[in-house]
Amino acid sequence: MPDTRQSATKAGTQQARRGPGGPGMGPRSIERPRDFKVGFARILRYLRRSKLAVALILACLIVSAAAMLAGSYFIKPLINEYIVPGDFRGLATALARLAGIYLVGLGASFAQTRLTIRLGQRSANIIRGELFAKMQSLDLAFFDTHAHGELMSRYTNDVDNIQLMLEQSLAQLVSSALAFAGSVAMMIVLSPSLFLFTAAVLALMIYLSKSIGSKSRKHFKKQQELLGRLNGNIEEAIGGLKEVKAFNHEAQMRAEFYGINEGFREAAASASFYAGVIMPIMGNLNNVAYAGTAVLGGILAVAGRFDIGSLAAFLQYSRHIGMPINQISSQLNNILAAVAGAERVFEVMDRPPEPDSGDVTLLAARRDEAGALVPIEGGERAKAWAWNVPRPEGGAELVPLAGDVRFEGVTFSYDGKKTVLKELSVHARPGHTIAFVGSTGAGKTTIANLLNRFYDIGSGAILYDGIDVRRIKKDSLRRSLGMVLQDTHLFTGSVMENIRYGRPEARDEDCVAAAKAASADSFIERLPEGYGTLITGDGANLSQGQRQLLAIARAYVASPPVLILDEATSSIDTRTEHLIARGMDALFEGRTAFVIAHRLSTVRRAAAIAVLERGEIIEMGTHEELLARKGRYYELCAGTAELG
Repeated sequence: MPDTRQSATKAGTQQARRGPGGPGMGPRSIERPRDFKVGFARILRYLRRSKLAVALILACLIVSAAAMLAGSYFIKPLINEYIVPGDFRGLATALARLAGIYLVGLGASFAQTRLTIRLGQRSANIIRGELFAKMQSLDLAFFDTHAHGELMSRYTNDVDNIQLMLEQSLAQLVSSALAFAGSVAMMIVLSPSLFLFTAAVLALMIYLSKSIGSKSRKHFKKQQELLGRLNGNIEEAIGGLKEVKAFNHEAQMRAEFYGINEGFREAAASASFYAGVIMPIMGNLNNVAYAGTAVLGGILAVAGRFDIGSLAAFLQYSRHIGMPINQISSQLNNILAAVAGAERVFEVMDRPPEPDSGDVTLLAARRDEAGALVPIEGGERAKAWAWNVPRPEGGAELVPLAGDVRFEGVTFSYDGKKTVLKELSVHARPGHTIAFVGSTGAGKTTIANLLNRFYDIGSGAILYDGIDVRRIKKDSLRRSLGMVLQDTHLFTGSVMENIRYGRPEARDEDCVAAAKAASADSFIERLPEGYGTLITGDGANLSQGQRQLLAIARAYVASPPVLILDEATSSIDTRTEHLIARGMDALFEGRTAFVIAHRLSTVRRAAAIAVLERGEIIEMGTHEELLARKGRYYELCAGTAELG
């Protein structure tokens, strides 16, 4: 099968700056969503599942904002009614009331924070679960065209951005909007004339923030692009270090790295400069606004047109009014990033699942006294398997699972352009082994993929015990097949658990017997904890040959009626290959087997050997028959032609 997977190295960085306005103030390179309204509305649907929590959060935000606004306004009566007249007993009572206001606001903020964190975590958990469930239902064609790292980023970066939005950004946005609107309203109530001066400074702050922020985002975007290139260059250099040294390319690699690194430095310096300069500018403008307000307010107070308490309260609002603007800008950027990530997550969720219109299922059965197949009942152990084939007139017929497989004029293409198999016809009788040999890309692995219905054929038919495989439910079809692949995948767990993966209900004795049959028992016993040895990192602590032996044992314990071995012994040395030959014979006994191999020594005992070239069978027969013809197979065995 042609490998259409693409490997990609993606790197990115999130830059944040802290300033008077709080965390996340610096402009960043923000990816814009394609359709903000649709993506944002879809994220909010997850909040509808917790309407009570959302209502409580909103109430807490209103109470918290009201407490902040009321606390600032309370300065006016404190000064005018208690401090100026010298009523210190009344001042103590008023301060107690002020403390109560702030305590209520503190309690509301605490409750809001706790609720939003729980809501964000719960929603992210649901999204990850739905995404994982959807990926389990997608066909292999999707994974062939998407790099694994790209898919992993959906679970990490994208869902994390959604979680950050639900935990912090939305609540902070609402809180900042309430604080800003309330502060503006209170400033207008206290002194409309003073507010005009403050509004002019605010307009200048917004203009400068937008202007400087756009420049910063441009440089941050360039910085991210160069960082990705830099990481890719480092990974390539380290991965190919042996080749670099073998061909004396150290100087060229250094020059290439230094060029990218210098470009990254310049972009990062410019981005950091603009991101760093915006907060001092905003802070100083805020101080200018505060000082100017104090001077103008003082003049009005001296003139008798403004009382001291109102001036103090107005200055308090003036001091804090710049903070909500900066927070709103920062949180909007976070929300944009979250919606852009959500679009990638929902893009996967919206893909149609792997189609499966089959109506034939696999049943555990036994033969009654008359020799007829009947489904087993309760916990009775299966002694046979049968296909449950619905009849057009109603009811169903039980067809014994024998392992008779026919390819009849099968034509297939992965992309609809290049034909991989052309009018292929093969008949594997029950208990027979069919071997396929041929050049890389000849279509050998494609045959196994089509039998499993990882892909569906373009034309022709594949019959399994006389039933078109397209009529068989995919889970039933795959349950009847056992596969050993060239690239063995082992799961995190013990050796015993990895063997039992082939049949979850298998006993320990069954797994040990399977390992002995596959000649894996000898190396397993030498592991630190034998069958209890933990396998991690896809079996990084085992050799490739040992991993394949475990895969063969896994297939053995599954005991399927049809076996598919795709280069199953390619990484096993010749001595080990001879050791497992007896086990393979036992494994093949009574089962139909398809063997795909580059090693001709592994296919000599096959009932029939098919030589594939460019998707067509050019020769077929037993080992002896093909040698006698002195054709392509003879050339391969004689070494005058190559498989690769």
